[in-house]
This record gives sequence, C-alpha cells and structure tokens, in this order.
Amino acid sequence: MNDKLDSLLEQMRTLEKEVMRELQRKEQEFLYEVRLGKVRFTEEARARHRRLVKRFSAYVRDSRFMILLTTPVIWSCMIPIALVDLFMTVYQAVCFPIYGIPRVCRRDYIALDRHHLSYLNWAEKLNCEYCAYVNGVLACATEIAARTEQYWCPIKHALRIKSMHSRYRFFFDYGDAEHYRRQIETVRRAFEDIRDDENGTAVSPASCHAPPPPGGGK
Repeated sequence: MNDKLDSLLEQMRTLEKEVMRELQRKEQEFLYEVRLGKVRFTEEARARHRRLVKRFSAYVRDSRFMILLTTPVIWSCMIPIALVDLFMTVYQAVCFPIYGIPRVCRRDYIALDRHHLSYLNWAEKLNCEYCAYVNGVLACATEIAARTEQYWCPIKHALRIKSMHSRYRFFFDYGDAEHYRRQIETVRRAFEDIRDDENGTAVSPASCHAPPPPGGGK
C-alpha cells in the first residue's frame, strides 16, 4: 500500500472519530444516550415528545391522495427485499467460509431504533422502521457483494462510477496486468482491516462471522 493511500486512510479514520464525537454531542443535545445497544431518553425528553405526537387521523387527513394511493406499491417492495435478505444470508453462510472471507454482520447495517421516538405515531414508526430495514438490507447486500468482488475480480473500472463500495480502494488499477497476476492471491485474502476492526469492538466477531477455513481455500 503506497504512502498516499495510507495518508487517505488515516484521514478517513480521523473523520470517523469526528463523526463519533458529533454523535455524542447530539446525544447530550437531545437528551438521550445509547447503552448496550439500546436508546434511552430522559423523562423530560419523553414528555416533550408525547406533546408533539400527531394523531393518526390527522396524519391521514394531511396526506395527499396520491401518497395514500401509492402506499400499497411501496409496501409491496417488502417481498423482494425480504428475499434479498434471505438469499444474501444463505449465500455468505455457505460461500464465505470456503473463500476465507469474513462474514458481514447483518446487525451492523440494520438499525431499528426509530420506534423509540415518542413524537411519532404508530404509522410513522412503522414507515420509519420499514425504511431502515430496506436501506439496511441493501447496504448489507452491497458489503457482501463488495467482499465477493474483492475475491473474484478486484480490478477498478476505467469508466467513472458514481460511488465506490468499501473494498474498492484495495482493487488493482485498470490495465495493471503485472500486479494483478503477481498479487491476486494476496489481495483476494486481504481482509485484515476488517478483522482488526472487529477485534476492536465490543461485539464478539464469533457472533456474526464464521472463521475462515484453515489455509483459506479457493
């Protein structure tokens, strides 16, 4: 890994720390804290939230007719999303131990915590958690696909892409045939950053990730 890439990664880590400090500041501002994975509001905050809740009847009355009409359409997406969730879970459980790829921890991506907000009525809570589930599943699937791509084809694109997934920075430059042939086996197993991050968290890696088989395996 070259010096420039090391510098960029260090900047990313610094920014992540700044984000965590900002999140902690928001906890103090809005009178809540996160302990053991659970959100706890102060009684003062809960009382304030209850005063701001919107009755369901008013919520429906204030919604535009076309919004109500399209509700079944957006909720029908639950079926393919749930199938993606199921198939991605089965896929990585079967294939990742064989490839020697660390498993993606599903709960790192799906955060269902908005139902704790007392200023939301039951319909708003349901909608919010649905959005969180859908986006969480897609983010988790993207990470699973990214790790798979690192194993099978870690080559950057010549064409510009709008966003890069988390593993893209480890890929070979487009057209760099020499490095690809010499280092492909090293890069396809280069997940030390993930394992180091897991070891530095309070969540046990064993609870989310199956260990790679001896010798990795192809």
